[in-house]
Order: sequence, then C-alpha cells, then structure tokens
Amino acid sequence: MVDPAQMERAAALIRSGGVVAFPTETVYGLGANALDPKAIARIYEIKQRPATSPLIVHVSSVNMAKRLVKHWPPAAELLTAEFWPGPLTLVLPKADIVSPALTAGLSTVGLRMPNHPVALALIEKSGLPIAAPSANRFMGLSPTTAEHVARSLGDRVDLILDDGPSKIGIESTVLSLAENKATLLRPGMISRAQIEAIIGPVALPDSIGTAHPSPGLHERHYAPITPLYMVEKTSDTPNSGRGVYLYLSDAPMGTHSIQMPETPAAYAEVLYNTLHLCDASGYDWIAIETPPDSADWAGIHDRLRRASFR
Repeated sequence: MVDPAQMERAAALIRSGGVVAFPTETVYGLGANALDPKAIARIYEIKQRPATSPLIVHVSSVNMAKRLVKHWPPAAELLTAEFWPGPLTLVLPKADIVSPALTAGLSTVGLRMPNHPVALALIEKSGLPIAAPSANRFMGLSPTTAEHVARSLGDRVDLILDDGPSKIGIESTVLSLAENKATLLRPGMISRAQIEAIIGPVALPDSIGTAHPSPGLHERHYAPITPLYMVEKTSDTPNSGRGVYLYLSDAPMGTHSIQMPETPAAYAEVLYNTLHLCDASGYDWIAIETPPDSADWAGIHDRLRRASFR
C-alpha cells in the first residue's frame, strides 16, 4: 500500500502541474492534470511522445467523465455500468474544457475509470481528472512495476507511487462511441464479444488518420529493446546469437526457454514483466510462440504484433 503522506504529496503535485507515475490495474501510468495544457506538455516531453498520439483521461466516477464530454450516449451508460471501473476506455466528443493539446487536436477524448485503489484515490484527492499514458518512453515496453518506470524514465518524473505489479498487465480496450457506430480502436482484455453482448455490433476502423483516435495505434509499439520475433514453431527462431524462446506448448531443445501461461488473462498479466526480464538479461533476440488465434487472445496478439520485427 502507498503511504498516506506520499499520496497527499502526489495529489498536491498533480494540482500544482507536476507529473506522477502511479499504478493501475493495466499498466503504470504517467499522470498529470488533464485540464492543464502545461502539465500535458510535460507528459509529452517526458515520454518523447509525438503530438499526433492523444492521451487517455482517467476519472474516478461516471459524473466526472460526463463533465468532460459533450454527449453521453446510452451505449456509454450501459458499458460503464458493466465494465467501470475497469480496463475499458471510451472515446467520445470532448467538452470545450478539454484542451486540444491532450487530444492530438481531435474533437474526441478517451476516458477510463481505473479499477485500482491507488489510482482512484489519487484522482479523488487531487480533485482532478488525470491524463495518463503508460509511464515509459514512447513506443517502448510498457511498465507493470514501479521499477520498470524508474528504469525507463529515471528522475524525469516528480514522484513514482509503488503498489506492486499491475494485475491485468496490458493496456485497456479502447472503444469509440463518437460516431453513429461503435468502433473498436484497440483490443484489450475486455473483448469485442463482451462489448457486443451489451450494445450490439461493434465495427473495426476503416483507416487511421494522421492524428490517431486512440493511443497504441502506431505500427511499432510496446517493444522491448531486444529484437522480438513471433514464430509458429521452434525451427522458426533465429539461428544465430544468444536468444530466449517464450513458449506455450513444448520447450525447444538447445535454446533457453520460458514457459508462458496457457490462459489469456494469466499470459497478459506476466507478458510485459517477462519481456522486461529478457531485456535485462542481454539476449540478442526474443522469440515468442504465436498464441492461439481466438477472440480472447486478440489484445495479446495486437501487442505482440506491434512489438515484433516483421
């Protein structure tokens, strides 16, 4: 648990324009006052993030979320009743108080209510919605522990709140309700099928513009420093250098290997931490056995595809 005095300090930093790394159930976030353009600019500077990639805003209640949008459709009411707090981000038309600096100049904003006591307490104690992408260098491997944050960002963050490892382990599902049809922008551990069970059909995006409607849409993202390859079988692994093979089925002979969990939830929980450990071990390559091609693995497939060398 985070010490109460440290929590008060973190809230004061948020109110004064500071940047605080904090835990959520997905990954650790790099948080600042979502209504302060200067604080938002600090997030972009610290992460070295392009201005074309919008930030997700974290809220502590549905009422706080409603103050940040122009319209709250019935689908948002149904989905938040089912999945908030939790790893679902909704993209909606933004209210005028939301700076275009936060939304990559777009007329929409992504909102999420995290399912983590420290994250919710920080929002409530600061009295502000908190903009928070993952607390790491842009396009790098997301952090699921405070140690990962410190290793990636060092002393560029005003404070890091440590509450142990993230439980879900990959970023939220992102769903746009900004148009007439619901569109899945980024898969996560809340699946398309789960959403469709609540609101009906969900589309996939036709194309992505210059300013992305959601974080995590760059072709290269979530990547460890060590080159990562998705492979179908052991014989597809690189044949030179010192590597490690992350497998689901049979362990290969003659290659250092790590067995990954068989269920999507357990796999997602340990994925980034395993890749951080592989990075720290000085391998020349990481090969990952391609997970099953089913709907409940979609978020994991998305992260591995973007992190891998084609």
